[in-house]
Amino acid sequence: MNLNFSHKELQFQDEVRQFLAENLPTNIIEGTANNGSVFVEKDIALEWQAILVKKGWAVPQWPLEHGGTDWTPTQKYIFSKECYHAGAPMLIPLGLLMLAPVIMAFGSDQQKAEYLPKILSGEHYWCQGYSEPGAGSDLASLKLKAESDGDHYIVNGSKIWTTHAHLADHIFCLVRTDSSGKPQHGISFLLIDMAAPGVIVKPIITMAGDHEVNQVFFDNVRVPVSNRIGEENKGWSYAKYLLEFERGGGFNSDRIRHELNHLRQLIADAKTNDPQFDRHGDIERQVARVEIDLKALEITELRILSSVSGGSTPGPESSIMKLTATHLEQSINEIAVDVLGYDGFVMDPIPKGNPVRANYRNAIVPRYLNNRAASIFGGSQEIQRNIIAKMVLGL
Repeated sequence: MNLNFSHKELQFQDEVRQFLAENLPTNIIEGTANNGSVFVEKDIALEWQAILVKKGWAVPQWPLEHGGTDWTPTQKYIFSKECYHAGAPMLIPLGLLMLAPVIMAFGSDQQKAEYLPKILSGEHYWCQGYSEPGAGSDLASLKLKAESDGDHYIVNGSKIWTTHAHLADHIFCLVRTDSSGKPQHGISFLLIDMAAPGVIVKPIITMAGDHEVNQVFFDNVRVPVSNRIGEENKGWSYAKYLLEFERGGGFNSDRIRHELNHLRQLIADAKTNDPQFDRHGDIERQVARVEIDLKALEITELRILSSVSGGSTPGPESSIMKLTATHLEQSINEIAVDVLGYDGFVMDPIPKGNPVRANYRNAIVPRYLNNRAASIFGGSQEIQRNIIAKMVLGL
Protein backbone atom coordinates (compact mmCIF):
# COMPACT_ATOMS: atom_id res chain seq x y z
CA MET A 1 0.00 0.00 0.00
CA ASN A 2 1.41 3.38 -1.07
CA LEU A 3 -0.16 6.49 0.49
CA ASN A 4 2.25 8.97 -1.12
CA PHE A 5 1.62 10.86 -4.36
CA SER A 6 4.08 10.37 -7.22
CA HIS A 7 6.04 13.24 -8.78
CA LYS A 8 3.61 13.27 -11.71
CA GLU A 9 0.63 13.39 -9.36
CA LEU A 10 2.17 16.29 -7.43
CA GLN A 11 2.61 18.15 -10.73
CA PHE A 12 -1.07 17.56 -11.46
CA GLN A 13 -1.93 18.88 -7.99
CA ASP A 14 -0.05 22.10 -8.78
CA GLU A 15 -1.91 22.40 -12.08
CA VAL A 16 -5.28 22.06 -10.33
CA ARG A 17 -4.33 24.61 -7.67
CA GLN A 18 -3.28 27.13 -10.31
CA PHE A 19 -6.52 26.61 -12.26
CA LEU A 20 -8.63 27.12 -9.14
CA ALA A 21 -6.69 30.23 -8.14
CA GLU A 22 -7.27 31.76 -11.58
CA ASN A 23 -10.82 30.57 -12.36
CA LEU A 24 -12.87 30.08 -9.17
CA PRO A 25 -14.84 33.33 -8.67
CA THR A 26 -15.22 34.89 -5.24
CA ASN A 27 -19.02 34.96 -5.50
CA ILE A 28 -19.06 31.17 -5.91
CA ILE A 29 -16.78 30.66 -2.90
CA GLU A 30 -18.96 32.94 -0.75
CA GLY A 31 -22.21 31.42 -1.98
CA THR A 32 -20.93 27.93 -1.18
CA ALA A 33 -19.75 28.87 2.32
CA ASN A 34 -22.99 30.65 3.17
CA ASN A 35 -25.33 27.96 1.88
CA GLY A 36 -27.40 26.21 4.53
CA SER A 37 -28.90 23.48 2.35
CA VAL A 38 -27.70 20.15 0.99
CA PHE A 39 -27.09 21.54 -2.51
CA VAL A 40 -25.89 25.01 -3.40
CA GLU A 41 -28.07 27.43 -5.30
CA LYS A 42 -28.80 26.26 -8.85
CA ASP A 43 -27.28 29.38 -10.45
CA ILE A 44 -24.06 29.00 -8.46
CA ALA A 45 -23.72 25.32 -9.35
CA LEU A 46 -24.37 25.95 -13.06
CA GLU A 47 -21.92 28.86 -13.17
CA TRP A 48 -19.16 26.67 -11.76
CA GLN A 49 -20.21 23.77 -14.02
CA ALA A 50 -19.86 26.00 -17.09
CA ILE A 51 -16.33 26.99 -16.04
CA LEU A 52 -15.36 23.34 -15.60
CA VAL A 53 -17.00 22.32 -18.89
CA LYS A 54 -14.93 24.94 -20.72
CA LYS A 55 -11.78 23.50 -19.13
CA GLY A 56 -12.90 19.92 -19.81
CA TRP A 57 -12.89 19.01 -16.12
CA ALA A 58 -16.61 18.91 -15.26
CA VAL A 59 -17.14 15.14 -15.28
CA PRO A 60 -13.96 13.20 -14.41
CA GLN A 61 -16.21 10.21 -13.65
CA TRP A 62 -17.50 10.02 -17.24
CA PRO A 63 -15.76 8.03 -20.01
CA LEU A 64 -13.54 10.06 -22.30
CA GLU A 65 -15.87 9.47 -25.26
CA HIS A 66 -18.68 11.36 -23.52
CA GLY A 67 -16.63 14.28 -22.24
CA GLY A 68 -14.74 12.76 -19.32
CA THR A 69 -11.08 13.31 -18.46
CA ASP A 70 -9.50 9.84 -18.51
CA TRP A 71 -7.93 10.64 -15.12
CA THR A 72 -6.64 7.99 -12.76
CA PRO A 73 -8.46 7.44 -9.44
CA THR A 74 -5.67 9.37 -7.72
CA GLN A 75 -6.07 12.35 -10.05
CA LYS A 76 -9.82 12.38 -9.38
CA TYR A 77 -9.09 12.32 -5.66
CA ILE A 78 -6.59 15.18 -5.95
CA PHE A 79 -9.01 17.27 -8.01
CA SER A 80 -11.83 16.76 -5.50
CA LYS A 81 -9.48 17.50 -2.58
CA GLU A 82 -8.21 20.76 -4.09
CA CYS A 83 -11.71 21.93 -5.04
CA TYR A 84 -12.88 21.55 -1.45
CA HIS A 85 -9.76 23.30 -0.14
CA ALA A 86 -10.42 26.22 -2.47
CA GLY A 87 -14.07 26.51 -1.42
CA ALA A 88 -15.64 25.30 -4.68
CA PRO A 89 -19.15 23.80 -4.54
CA MET A 90 -20.08 20.23 -5.32
CA LEU A 91 -21.79 20.14 -8.69
CA ILE A 92 -25.44 19.04 -8.49
CA PRO A 93 -25.09 15.26 -8.92
CA LEU A 94 -28.64 14.32 -9.95
CA GLY A 95 -28.05 14.49 -13.69
CA LEU A 96 -24.25 14.47 -13.89
CA LEU A 97 -23.39 11.63 -11.53
CA MET A 98 -26.61 9.64 -11.06
CA LEU A 99 -28.70 9.67 -14.24
CA ALA A 100 -25.86 9.96 -16.76
CA PRO A 101 -24.17 6.64 -15.82
CA VAL A 102 -27.54 4.88 -16.20
CA ILE A 103 -28.04 6.36 -19.67
CA MET A 104 -24.49 5.38 -20.65
CA ALA A 105 -24.97 1.81 -19.44
CA PHE A 106 -28.57 1.09 -20.46
CA GLY A 107 -29.82 3.88 -22.70
CA SER A 108 -30.20 3.69 -26.47
CA ASP A 109 -27.78 5.46 -28.81
CA GLN A 110 -30.51 8.01 -29.48
CA GLN A 111 -30.98 8.66 -25.76
CA LYS A 112 -27.24 9.06 -25.24
CA ALA A 113 -27.03 11.55 -28.09
CA GLU A 114 -30.09 13.45 -26.87
CA TYR A 115 -29.51 13.66 -23.13
CA LEU A 116 -25.80 13.41 -22.28
CA PRO A 117 -24.66 16.64 -24.01
CA LYS A 118 -27.54 18.58 -22.42
CA ILE A 119 -26.79 17.17 -18.96
CA LEU A 120 -23.15 18.19 -19.37
CA SER A 121 -23.92 21.70 -20.64
CA GLY A 122 -26.55 22.32 -17.95
CA GLU A 123 -29.30 22.82 -20.56
CA HIS A 124 -31.19 20.00 -18.83
CA TYR A 125 -31.49 20.29 -15.05
CA TRP A 126 -32.75 17.03 -13.52
CA CYS A 127 -34.41 15.88 -10.32
CA GLN A 128 -34.87 12.33 -9.00
CA GLY A 129 -38.26 10.64 -8.62
CA TYR A 130 -37.65 7.65 -6.34
CA SER A 131 -39.27 8.06 -2.88
CA GLU A 132 -43.04 8.12 -2.47
CA PRO A 133 -45.29 8.82 0.55
CA GLY A 134 -45.49 5.06 1.19
CA ALA A 135 -42.20 3.97 -0.35
CA GLY A 136 -38.96 5.37 1.07
CA SER A 137 -36.58 2.83 2.58
CA ASP A 138 -38.81 0.11 1.10
CA LEU A 139 -38.49 1.57 -2.38
CA ALA A 140 -39.72 -1.57 -4.15
CA SER A 141 -43.23 -0.91 -2.81
CA LEU A 142 -43.59 2.20 -4.98
CA LYS A 143 -46.99 2.75 -6.59
CA LEU A 144 -46.57 5.55 -9.14
CA LYS A 145 -48.43 3.88 -11.98
CA ALA A 146 -47.55 3.96 -15.68
CA GLU A 147 -50.15 2.30 -17.90
CA SER A 148 -49.43 1.54 -21.54
CA ASP A 149 -51.41 3.53 -24.11
CA GLY A 150 -50.00 2.83 -27.56
CA ASP A 151 -46.68 4.60 -27.92
CA HIS A 152 -47.16 6.42 -24.58
CA TYR A 153 -47.48 5.66 -20.89
CA ILE A 154 -50.16 7.35 -18.77
CA VAL A 155 -48.56 8.19 -15.41
CA ASN A 156 -50.54 8.75 -12.18
CA GLY A 157 -49.40 9.09 -8.58
CA SER A 158 -46.79 11.11 -6.73
CA LYS A 159 -43.16 11.32 -5.60
CA ILE A 160 -41.96 13.01 -2.41
CA TRP A 161 -38.80 14.58 -0.95
CA THR A 162 -37.88 15.47 -4.53
CA THR A 163 -34.87 17.73 -4.27
CA HIS A 164 -34.89 20.76 -6.62
CA ALA A 165 -38.07 19.62 -8.42
CA HIS A 166 -39.21 23.25 -8.42
CA LEU A 167 -36.03 24.19 -10.31
CA ALA A 168 -35.73 21.17 -12.60
CA ASP A 169 -36.99 20.86 -16.16
CA HIS A 170 -36.79 17.04 -16.21
CA ILE A 171 -37.25 14.20 -13.73
CA PHE A 172 -36.12 10.57 -13.89
CA CYS A 173 -38.68 8.31 -12.25
CA LEU A 174 -39.21 4.77 -11.12
CA VAL A 175 -42.75 3.78 -12.09
CA ARG A 176 -44.97 0.74 -11.62
CA THR A 177 -45.68 -0.94 -14.97
CA ASP A 178 -46.67 -4.38 -13.67
CA SER A 179 -48.23 -5.46 -10.35
CA SER A 180 -48.63 -9.18 -11.05
CA GLY A 181 -45.36 -10.50 -9.57
CA LYS A 182 -42.72 -9.56 -7.04
CA PRO A 183 -42.63 -5.79 -6.45
CA GLN A 184 -39.11 -5.47 -7.87
CA HIS A 185 -40.10 -7.15 -11.13
CA GLY A 186 -42.71 -4.63 -12.23
CA ILE A 187 -40.74 -1.38 -12.15
CA SER A 188 -39.63 0.69 -15.14
CA PHE A 189 -37.32 3.71 -15.46
CA LEU A 190 -38.86 6.74 -17.20
CA LEU A 191 -37.56 10.19 -18.19
CA ILE A 192 -40.30 12.82 -17.85
CA ASP A 193 -40.46 16.44 -18.97
CA MET A 194 -41.52 18.58 -15.99
CA ALA A 195 -43.42 20.85 -18.39
CA ALA A 196 -45.70 18.01 -19.47
CA PRO A 197 -49.42 18.64 -18.75
CA GLY A 198 -50.43 17.08 -15.44
CA VAL A 199 -47.09 17.48 -13.61
CA ILE A 200 -47.65 19.53 -10.44
CA VAL A 201 -44.94 20.50 -7.95
CA LYS A 202 -45.88 21.34 -4.35
CA PRO A 203 -43.19 22.75 -2.03
CA ILE A 204 -42.11 21.16 1.25
CA ILE A 205 -40.46 23.76 3.49
CA THR A 206 -37.77 22.38 5.79
CA MET A 207 -37.30 23.22 9.48
CA ALA A 208 -34.62 25.67 8.36
CA GLY A 209 -37.16 27.54 6.25
CA ASP A 210 -35.61 26.35 2.99
CA HIS A 211 -37.51 25.30 -0.10
CA GLU A 212 -35.29 22.52 -1.36
CA VAL A 213 -37.56 19.47 -1.41
CA ASN A 214 -41.01 18.96 -2.90
CA GLN A 215 -43.85 16.57 -3.58
CA VAL A 216 -44.49 16.00 -7.27
CA PHE A 217 -47.92 14.90 -8.49
CA PHE A 218 -48.63 13.20 -11.82
CA ASP A 219 -52.20 13.47 -13.11
CA ASN A 220 -52.67 11.50 -16.36
CA VAL A 221 -49.24 12.59 -17.61
CA ARG A 222 -48.48 11.25 -21.08
CA VAL A 223 -44.88 10.06 -21.46
CA PRO A 224 -43.53 8.64 -24.75
CA VAL A 225 -42.40 5.02 -24.54
CA SER A 226 -39.19 6.24 -26.18
CA ASN A 227 -38.43 7.97 -22.86
CA ARG A 228 -38.10 4.63 -21.09
CA ILE A 229 -34.54 3.58 -20.24
CA GLY A 230 -33.87 -0.05 -21.14
CA GLU A 231 -36.51 -2.74 -20.97
CA GLU A 232 -39.96 -2.50 -19.42
CA ASN A 233 -40.14 -3.96 -15.91
CA LYS A 234 -36.32 -4.01 -15.60
CA GLY A 235 -36.10 -0.64 -13.88
CA TRP A 236 -35.19 -2.08 -10.48
CA SER A 237 -31.84 -3.24 -11.85
CA TYR A 238 -31.18 0.20 -13.29
CA ALA A 239 -32.23 1.82 -10.01
CA LYS A 240 -29.75 -0.28 -8.03
CA TYR A 241 -27.04 0.60 -10.52
CA LEU A 242 -27.80 4.31 -10.00
CA LEU A 243 -27.67 3.94 -6.22
CA GLU A 244 -24.11 2.63 -6.49
CA PHE A 245 -23.17 6.08 -7.80
CA GLU A 246 -25.30 7.91 -5.19
CA ARG A 247 -23.97 5.99 -2.19
CA GLY A 248 -20.52 4.74 -3.01
CA GLY A 249 -17.03 5.75 -3.93
CA GLY A 250 -17.03 9.34 -2.67
CA PHE A 251 -14.22 10.88 -0.62
CA ASN A 252 -15.48 13.27 2.04
CA SER A 253 -12.61 14.05 4.40
CA ASP A 254 -11.44 17.19 2.62
CA ARG A 255 -14.94 18.61 2.39
CA ILE A 256 -15.38 17.96 6.12
CA ARG A 257 -12.00 19.50 6.91
CA HIS A 258 -13.11 22.62 5.06
CA GLU A 259 -16.14 22.75 7.38
CA LEU A 260 -13.90 22.16 10.38
CA ASN A 261 -11.75 25.13 9.39
CA HIS A 262 -14.88 27.32 9.34
CA LEU A 263 -15.72 26.04 12.83
CA ARG A 264 -12.23 26.87 14.11
CA GLN A 265 -12.60 30.41 12.79
CA LEU A 266 -15.99 30.69 14.49
CA ILE A 267 -14.41 29.61 17.80
CA ALA A 268 -11.54 32.06 17.34
CA ASP A 269 -14.01 34.90 16.75
CA ALA A 270 -15.95 33.91 19.87
CA LYS A 271 -12.76 34.00 21.96
CA THR A 272 -11.87 37.41 20.55
CA ASN A 273 -15.27 38.78 21.55
CA ASP A 274 -15.26 37.07 24.94
CA PRO A 275 -11.92 36.07 26.51
CA GLN A 276 -13.84 33.81 28.95
CA PHE A 277 -15.41 31.79 26.15
CA ASP A 278 -14.77 28.05 26.62
CA ARG A 279 -12.53 28.75 29.60
CA HIS A 280 -12.83 25.11 30.73
CA GLY A 281 -11.95 23.74 27.27
CA ASP A 282 -15.14 21.74 26.69
CA ILE A 283 -15.54 22.99 23.11
CA GLU A 284 -11.86 22.40 22.32
CA ARG A 285 -12.10 18.80 23.56
CA GLN A 286 -15.05 18.18 21.25
CA VAL A 287 -13.14 19.69 18.33
CA ALA A 288 -10.11 17.53 19.16
CA ARG A 289 -12.32 14.41 19.06
CA VAL A 290 -13.59 15.43 15.62
CA GLU A 291 -10.02 16.08 14.47
CA ILE A 292 -8.91 12.60 15.55
CA ASP A 293 -11.86 10.88 13.86
CA LEU A 294 -11.35 12.97 10.73
CA LYS A 295 -7.70 11.93 10.54
CA ALA A 296 -8.80 8.29 10.76
CA LEU A 297 -11.26 8.90 7.91
CA GLU A 298 -8.51 10.52 5.80
CA ILE A 299 -6.23 7.51 6.27
CA THR A 300 -9.09 5.14 5.44
CA GLU A 301 -9.81 7.05 2.25
CA LEU A 302 -6.14 6.93 1.23
CA ARG A 303 -6.08 3.17 1.86
CA ILE A 304 -9.16 2.75 -0.32
CA LEU A 305 -7.65 5.02 -2.96
CA SER A 306 -4.51 2.89 -3.01
CA SER A 307 -6.65 -0.24 -3.38
CA VAL A 308 -8.83 1.26 -6.13
CA SER A 309 -5.75 2.48 -8.00
CA GLY A 310 -4.57 -1.14 -8.01
CA GLY A 311 -7.81 -2.32 -9.63
CA SER A 312 -9.94 -3.22 -6.59
CA THR A 313 -13.36 -1.82 -5.67
CA PRO A 314 -14.26 0.03 -2.43
CA GLY A 315 -16.57 -2.73 -1.17
CA PRO A 316 -18.23 -2.42 2.25
CA GLU A 317 -15.67 0.20 3.27
CA SER A 318 -17.91 2.72 1.47
CA SER A 319 -20.55 2.08 4.15
CA ILE A 320 -17.97 2.74 6.87
CA MET A 321 -17.02 6.01 5.17
CA LYS A 322 -20.67 7.02 4.83
CA LEU A 323 -21.33 6.39 8.53
CA THR A 324 -18.20 8.20 9.64
CA ALA A 325 -18.63 11.17 7.33
CA THR A 326 -22.23 11.71 8.45
CA HIS A 327 -21.23 11.50 12.12
CA LEU A 328 -18.42 14.03 11.63
CA GLU A 329 -20.55 16.49 9.69
CA GLN A 330 -23.31 16.38 12.27
CA SER A 331 -20.78 16.73 15.09
CA ILE A 332 -19.34 19.87 13.49
CA ASN A 333 -22.86 21.24 13.04
CA GLU A 334 -23.68 20.59 16.69
CA ILE A 335 -20.49 22.23 17.99
CA ALA A 336 -21.08 25.26 15.77
CA VAL A 337 -24.57 25.68 17.20
CA ASP A 338 -23.12 25.42 20.72
CA VAL A 339 -20.64 28.16 19.87
CA LEU A 340 -23.47 30.41 18.66
CA GLY A 341 -25.36 29.92 21.89
CA TYR A 342 -28.48 32.08 22.17
CA ASP A 343 -27.67 33.73 18.84
CA GLY A 344 -28.72 30.47 17.23
CA PHE A 345 -32.35 31.09 18.13
CA VAL A 346 -32.54 33.84 15.51
CA MET A 347 -32.57 33.00 11.81
CA ASP A 348 -32.74 35.84 9.31
CA PRO A 349 -35.71 35.97 6.91
CA ILE A 350 -34.70 34.30 3.65
CA PRO A 351 -35.70 34.68 0.01
CA LYS A 352 -37.99 32.13 -1.56
CA GLY A 353 -36.04 29.21 -2.94
CA ASN A 354 -32.82 27.44 -1.93
CA PRO A 355 -31.17 30.33 -0.11
CA VAL A 356 -27.68 31.62 0.27
CA ARG A 357 -27.46 33.29 3.68
CA ALA A 358 -25.85 36.67 4.25
CA ASN A 359 -22.76 35.05 5.78
CA TYR A 360 -21.42 31.79 7.17
CA ARG A 361 -22.67 32.58 10.68
CA ASN A 362 -26.25 32.89 9.45
CA ALA A 363 -25.97 29.52 7.68
CA ILE A 364 -24.95 27.53 10.79
CA VAL A 365 -28.38 26.69 12.22
CA PRO A 366 -29.99 25.99 8.82
CA ARG A 367 -27.06 23.70 7.99
CA TYR A 368 -27.47 21.92 11.34
CA LEU A 369 -31.21 21.42 10.76
CA ASN A 370 -30.87 20.26 7.16
CA ASN A 371 -27.99 17.88 7.91
CA ARG A 372 -30.11 15.92 10.36
CA ALA A 373 -31.49 14.24 7.24
CA ALA A 374 -27.99 12.99 6.34
CA SER A 375 -28.68 10.06 8.68
CA ILE A 376 -31.31 8.92 6.16
CA PHE A 377 -30.59 10.07 2.62
CA GLY A 378 -28.08 8.23 0.45
CA GLY A 379 -28.60 5.08 2.55
CA SER A 380 -29.74 5.30 6.17
CA GLN A 381 -27.33 4.74 9.05
CA GLU A 382 -29.19 1.56 10.00
CA ILE A 383 -28.81 0.12 6.50
CA GLN A 384 -25.10 0.98 6.45
CA ARG A 385 -24.60 -0.77 9.80
CA ASN A 386 -26.41 -3.85 8.49
CA ILE A 387 -24.09 -3.93 5.47
CA ILE A 388 -21.03 -3.66 7.73
CA ALA A 389 -22.36 -6.35 10.09
CA LYS A 390 -22.95 -8.75 7.21
CA MET A 391 -20.01 -8.07 4.89
CA VAL A 392 -17.27 -7.04 7.35
CA LEU A 393 -18.13 -8.76 10.61
CA GLY A 394 -19.84 -11.80 9.05
CA LEU A 395 -22.86 -11.56 11.34
